[in-house]
Formats: sequence, C-alpha cells, structure tokens
Amino acid sequence: MATPIKEWPKLEVRAVVRFLFSKGTKPSEIHKQIAETYGEGAMSRSRVYQWCTWFREGRTSLGDEPKSGRPKTSTNEENTTRVDELIRCDRRMKIGEIALKLEIPKSTVHEIVHDTLGYRKVSARWVPKMLTEDHKLQRIEISQPFCSDANRTMEMRIRRILV
Repeated sequence: MATPIKEWPKLEVRAVVRFLFSKGTKPSEIHKQIAETYGEGAMSRSRVYQWCTWFREGRTSLGDEPKSGRPKTSTNEENTTRVDELIRCDRRMKIGEIALKLEIPKSTVHEIVHDTLGYRKVSARWVPKMLTEDHKLQRIEISQPFCSDANRTMEMRIRRILV
C-alpha cells in the first residue's frame, strides 16, 4: 500500500471526487480511494456523498459557495482611525469605554486594538507591541544620563574601598 499524501488542497480532493464521479464510480468507492491516497482525514464519507449529489445536480464549481449572513462592517478604516485617536488621547482607556464612545461592539474594538493596531496593555496603558527605531532611540537618550550617573557613583564607591 502506498504512503498517504500528507498535505493536499481541498480543491484537489474535490477535483478527484468530480473525476471519479464522472467516470461512474460509486460514492462509497470514491471515499475508499480518497482515504487510501490522501488518508482518512481528507474527506468524510458524508462529504463525498454530498459532493456527488451536487455534481449529479449539475454543479461544476469546486470552490466554496459564498456564505450568507451579515457582512463584516465594523472593522473598517474609519473605525480603526477613531479607535487609534482615542487610545492616543488616553492610553488608559478600556476597550469597553472605547466601544461605548464609538458605539461599536467590544469584540470589534478588541480586534482593532490587538490585531489591526497591534497594541497591548502594559501597566494599564496601551502601548505598541513592537518598539519602532524612534522609540528605541528615545529610550536610549532618556536612559543614558542615568547610566552615566550610576557608573560615576560606582567608580567613587570602588575608590573609597581601595583607598
């Protein structure tokens, strides 16, 4: 027995189902051949039967049909900009407060803050996840005087001990 194929696109498996179905192969035999070639997890028996039914009804497309339901509208450029402006004005603002002010769902605000803008909470403040070069240079400029003072203090202590 041949080694099952480890990775496969679902459209490839669907194409195999369509090919074997068009040759007159029964759905149970199609499932058996797919399981032997691609492994048991490639396509369930019921899904093979479903695709055979669709091909029998005249379907030619192998892709997924468009899903019905409400389209995603809250995560748009305007809301992203508004959330970013609110956070920049008050970095201590909570996700719930932002959602109330902008009248959009908390889950959408959470997605915008964490995924789109890349902020995370540190000490009750929103900060960028990754520091930019400007942030790093600013940190270095701020910390250098403290480091040099600490070095001078340490040198003075060592001289006192040695003298």
